[in-house]
Amino acid sequence: MNEISAVITKNGQVSIPRSFRKALGLRDGDTVTISLWDDEVRIRRATSVVAQTAGALKGDEPAKSAEELRDIAERVIAEDVVQRGTS
Repeated sequence: MNEISAVITKNGQVSIPRSFRKALGLRDGDTVTISLWDDEVRIRRATSVVAQTAGALKGDEPAKSAEELRDIAERVIAEDVVQRGTS
């Protein structure tokens, strides 16, 4: 485990050493997750749900445009309305 001492500022801030940022792939403006485990503070690169699941449902078809998706949604909604009206 790499370990380094750091000073906490009066605003509660601590600088993450360059070598640690590099190891985590952190850059200016990135968001980190800070968690408390027993008596340790852990910092890790934050990832969004979108980033974690991107490509998880990839299909064989090419991606559809926003207009195509809207047309499909409108058609499905219209079919649902017709089906509900006949039942």
